[in-house]
This record gives sequence, structure tokens and C-alpha cells, in this order.
Amino acid sequence: MKLKLEIKGDSTLWILTAILALVGTITVYSASSNLAFSGGASTLVDLAKHLFFIGAGFGLMYAVHRVDYNLFGSFSRLLLVPVAILLVYTLVNGVNVSNASRWIRLPMGQTFQTSALASVVLITYLARYLALRSKEELRSFKATFLPLIFPILLVVGLILPANFSTAALIFGVSILLLFIGGYALKNLFILAGSGLVALAIFVALVYAFPNMSNRVATWKTRIESFSSGDSAENYQVTKAKMAIAEGQYLGKGPGKSALKNFLPQSNSDFIFAVIVEEWGTLGGGLIIVVFIWILFRFLRIANRAKTSFGSLLSLGLGLVILAQALVNLSVAVNLIPVTGQTLPLVSKGGTSIWMTAIALGMIQSVSRGKSQSNSSLDDEALNIESPSDEKTALNPENLSHV
Repeated sequence: MKLKLEIKGDSTLWILTAILALVGTITVYSASSNLAFSGGASTLVDLAKHLFFIGAGFGLMYAVHRVDYNLFGSFSRLLLVPVAILLVYTLVNGVNVSNASRWIRLPMGQTFQTSALASVVLITYLARYLALRSKEELRSFKATFLPLIFPILLVVGLILPANFSTAALIFGVSILLLFIGGYALKNLFILAGSGLVALAIFVALVYAFPNMSNRVATWKTRIESFSSGDSAENYQVTKAKMAIAEGQYLGKGPGKSALKNFLPQSNSDFIFAVIVEEWGTLGGGLIIVVFIWILFRFLRIANRAKTSFGSLLSLGLGLVILAQALVNLSVAVNLIPVTGQTLPLVSKGGTSIWMTAIALGMIQSVSRGKSQSNSSLDDEALNIESPSDEKTALNPENLSHV
């Protein structure tokens, strides 16, 4: 009995994804050597774990891309409340590292970052809601507050205390997706203002109750050290810049990075610096080109999607992936303060790899074109209108801000 794997979707995107994973695996193995030895571990064990995460990630991507993407819209509505509960549990009883409770403990000593799951579920939910509403319905802030705005504020608010960068990233992508989806501009200003007010209230509460566990002091230190150029506080950034400079045009060669020994996060947050040191400006530039190419593939998939939901889903999830990459690259070259964001599919980290793979699988499902006008979304059972009846494709008539 032969097992036949039918891989469809955007073939170029599959190849670009594989390139990132391959470069990431080579660099993670190189960058992890000093970290493994200093911790008394084995580089081969570390490599095996990373290969497992990559292999499982591609397995998830393949499985998800075989599913009718309209099902994701149904699941997102069902998962929104459980995800919010999971975020609350993470804040209260999560694994605390550097005064940040971002992970929950899984069996076999593994951890899972719940905010990564929350971002995928929230963006999918927003894409579905926008696809099912007319422009007239999206003009009322009051009517859309509970079903549209409140979930954004809730998810972002639960992530904010432990992970400002992820909360800001999700909030920014959500606003951009609402803009693309035709949400009234005045309502977007209200939403952005509400977010800033909520942040100000949170910071005020932290200063009023200094014993409350929070990350505000860390945010303040990072911003101040970034602004002042304090070399003591910017130790990793300084070493990352040195690594990039050492790489010159062609690099030192795979595995020959010297500065990785001085970067505590050489296999995750600052992996791009190791790539440039070993592969040179040419190799680092090619990584950037790959991400830009991926951006154009996302836009192509969104433009060719059969439904507005498919278009918005592709754009929303794609923006999350690319925004995360942009933040990571910006930190490595000292354009913004340190955030802790990984480089998608390149950095070490099971949660990041798997959730990125799931998001890419969902985008590939849109590209695969499994959707039908009377699809498995089961709109009648959910008592909603079909996305294909309300809006059909990503064009100026349907999405007024594109």
C-alpha cells in the first residue's frame, strides 16, 4: 500500500518556507553549540529537538493545508473563549522567566507560549467577522464593540502584562486588518485611542501598586538603554552588531561564528546576527529577500482567493508572520529596543515554529482553493450569511481600503 502525499497550494511558498527552515536548522546547530556546552548538554540532542520541531511543523502545515479554510472561521469563534481562559491561566499559573509569565508547562518538561496560539485564533476570528459584514454594518462602533472590538482588547490586554512586544504586534496587525477589511476610519481611531488609554491605565496601576508582578521596569530599562546607547545594558545588541560587522560580504563560513559565544540568545532572538557573521552580508540579504518574496506570495494568494474571508485570512496571518520577522531583524541591527521576538521558522523554539507552520498551512489552504460557496463552514447551522454571498474577492468594491 503506497502512501501518496498530495501537496497543493502555492509551490513557491512551500519552497521559500523550506529554505528558511534549512537555514534555520544549520544556524541553530551552530549557534547552540556554546549554549549546549555551557549548560552541560549535547549539541546533537539540541539539533534532534530542533529537527523534531521542524518536522512536526511541516507535518502540521501539510495537514492544515488539506482542510477547507472556511472551517477555520468556525473554529476560531469556538476557540476564542478557551484561548482567553488559557491566557488568564498563563498569567496566574504560568512558567515565570525574568518576571514574565508567558508559557504553560506541558508534559515531558516542555513549555508552550499561549500568546502565539491566541494571535492565530484572534486574526482568524477577525477575518471571519469582517467577511460576513457589509460596509454599512461596520460603520457603527457601538454595534461592533462586543463582537469585534472587545475580543481584540481582551486578548491584547491579557498578553500585555507579560509580553508587551507581542501584545503591540497583535494590536497593530488587528488594526491594519480592520482597515483593510473596510472598518470605518473614525472607529479605528477610537480603537487605537482606547488601546493607548488602556496601556496608560496599566502603567499607572503598576506604579500605584509596585509589588504587583509586571514587566514595566524591564520595558523602561530597555527603552532607556536603547535611547542612551548604554553599552552595559545593550550587551547583546553590541555583540550582535559586532557579529554583523565581522561577517563582511561573504562571511566566515557555516559554524565558524565567534561572536555566538557572547550572545546568550544566539539561537533565537539574535540568530540573524549569527547568520550574517557566518554567511556574510550576502547571506543575510538573501534571508531578507526570502521574506520579501514571501510577502508577495501572501499578496498573490489574497488577491486570488475565492472569498473575502480567504483574502483577509491570508493577509492577517501573513502580516503576523512578517511583522514578527521585521521586529526580529530590526532588533538585530539596533533599530528598535530588544523585544524577544523570534525569526519565524529560523529561530529555535517549538511554539514559534508550530504556530507559524499552522498559520502557513491555513494560508496554503486558501491558495489550494478548497473553499466552495456552500462550504463546510455550515453557515446555516451557525445562523450567519455565507462569505461568498456577502463579499467575494479582494477587490476595491468589497474591501474599500485596499
